Amino acid sequence: MTSNEQSVSSEGTLPAEPLADARHPRWLMALLAVGALLAATLLGATGGLLLADTQDDGPAETPNAVDVGFAQDMTVHHLQGVTMASWVRDHSRDPAIRQLAFDIESGQTEQVGRMQGWLGLWSRASLPSGEHMGWMSDAGHANHAKGTPDDASRPMPGMATTKELSRLRSLSGTELDVYFLQLMIRHHQGGGPMMRAAKDKAAMGEVLNLAEKMLTAQTAEIEAMTAMLTVRDAEPLPAPL
Repeated sequence: MTSNEQSVSSEGTLPAEPLADARHPRWLMALLAVGALLAATLLGATGGLLLADTQDDGPAETPNAVDVGFAQDMTVHHLQGVTMASWVRDHSRDPAIRQLAFDIESGQTEQVGRMQGWLGLWSRASLPSGEHMGWMSDAGHANHAKGTPDDASRPMPGMATTKELSRLRSLSGTELDVYFLQLMIRHHQGGGPMMRAAKDKAAMGEVLNLAEKMLTAQTAEIEAMTAMLTVRDAEPLPAPL
């Protein structure tokens, strides 16, 4: 997921400017290649399920703006989480932090594959073409992407800025572990409103199901990461607005 793209490799290399372009960051497009490979694997299974539903219950549902917007924007949100987790998995010396980072990286990569598979089946773009989270108003939720932090490289709540990602890459030892936990807690918190909106207003059963599972899993991860910060005499960053 072009000569301008930089990928996150198994060695944990992060792009020099991961969020230089808020709408189409280089790391996002590179990681989409990974998501696309995963999506190709999952496409057959997903398509089979949709065909089975069509045969048993008549025509399949049509995705609404919430289904499409959630899949596109959550792809962007997740891929930054994968970027951070991949770096820390390869650079932390703490086994518990490395395991957490691996779990987040693998879980969110798989979810990106699913969402990209759906978008392909629906003949929709892989990434949003307009304002992030504009679909939130269709779900009866505030569009928190408007007026989010003053750094324009943070397109959605909870996402790390270019400066924050650079700082993460500069740290080591306990400082790296603590800052990763702080950024990831805030990252999870920032994605919560999108998950709740999808749970409320998505038309497709698979989107409702994934959003609910994401919310349950990330709530548990926030609790676990907060406890890990406490053990390290640190506290979470302020929650995103």
